[in-house]
Amino acid sequence: MDRREFSSLLPALLAATAVFPAEAQTQAPGQTPPATPHPLTPLKSGQYVMGPAHGSPTRVGHSYLTGLLPDNIRLEAHVTFLTPGAPAEPVEHHKHTEMWFIREGTATLMTAGVTRTLKAGDMGLCIAGDDHYITNASTTEPASYYVISVGPPE
Repeated sequence: MDRREFSSLLPALLAATAVFPAEAQTQAPGQTPPATPHPLTPLKSGQYVMGPAHGSPTRVGHSYLTGLLPDNIRLEAHVTFLTPGAPAEPVEHHKHTEMWFIREGTATLMTAGVTRTLKAGDMGLCIAGDDHYITNASTTEPASYYVISVGPPE
């Protein structure tokens, strides 16, 4: 689509906003409007340090960064520590792609219905939209992994 074709669509797009009012304006009385996502800040080249702990007693995470790369691409990086026998996280799927780099121990990673065992030094990948979960494969040893997620702002 070139600029001329796009500009011919603008009147229709503007008219559509009048025909389809904003979601917050059509809420039922007493209903809470959806939360507005926290705006992501642009990331800059440089050093990022591990942030404070968050999570549960069996799954502790530390964030490094969450923000926007050029071209409106969301980047997030964190590390997660799992206790022996930690329960699996819920099955999820996202608009972003996730990569897990196993730091220590052994993890069970399910992506798109296929379960794999990853050991220290291995990397797992889940393409945007695929169902997935990760958990500690051991009931006696801890596991930890770095996560990088890349995709559209969510």
